[in-house]
Amino acid sequence: MDKAQQTKDAREIIVAKFMSNVKGKTPDTAQSNIKHCGKAGHWLETQMGIIHNASNSPDLNGYEMKNDTTSKTTFGDWSADYYVFRDKRIGISRDDFLRIFGKPNASKLGRYSWSGEPCPKIGAYNKFGQKLFVNYKKDVIALYSFRSDTRNNKTDIVPKKLQKNNLIIAKWLAPSLKSKLENKFGLLGWFKCIQDKNGVYTNIAFGEPINFKNWIANVKKGTVFLDSGMYQGNSRNYSQWRADNKLWEDLIIKKY
Repeated sequence: MDKAQQTKDAREIIVAKFMSNVKGKTPDTAQSNIKHCGKAGHWLETQMGIIHNASNSPDLNGYEMKNDTTSKTTFGDWSADYYVFRDKRIGISRDDFLRIFGKPNASKLGRYSWSGEPCPKIGAYNKFGQKLFVNYKKDVIALYSFRSDTRNNKTDIVPKKLQKNNLIIAKWLAPSLKSKLENKFGLLGWFKCIQDKNGVYTNIAFGEPINFKNWIANVKKGTVFLDSGMYQGNSRNYSQWRADNKLWEDLIIKKY
């Protein structure tokens, strides 16, 4: 069977499942853990016949499934290959990292996180002296510059040994990112289940396979971005790579 026929057959099976089990419904999460923010997604996985897992492979018949979201959609939760707090030569802990490069959350009793405002983006340094850039190898690097750190008390926050410019605080290697991206999205493509304003599922949309070359080009433009959620008290790094839904909509090739 050629790739085109395989893609068509797999897509038709997925569309049939959506039309029978999802279309016209809203997620029924009454039996789910009320504290679990992903319970609607788990409902959708169940309806589509997907076993809940954290596997870095396509969800269904060679396609990766995405649920409807309000503004941005996730490619994956992909931790960096290098963090400065794991570098024994530097000698700081993960909590130290969060206190130095993150921000306290007053609503969480001052809990520090590397998320929101401190999270580095492509382009200029933020007020925490951080930015992302893509090097010639296509690695994604989070840099810290003491010179560009505009916090009033930065000399009190940042240890002398880290008061440097162009300090690598996190690094995602190109081969690692390529493997994770293309294992999920590079086989037959992806699909997204779409809801109306009342939360009722109405359509299913398909996109072509996503390759690393195009994806990293969007990282360089800032249209694919790191949305870090790392915080004290949780060992997960929550390194979410996301794009605004406008990009996902531009990638749609067929809708049912």
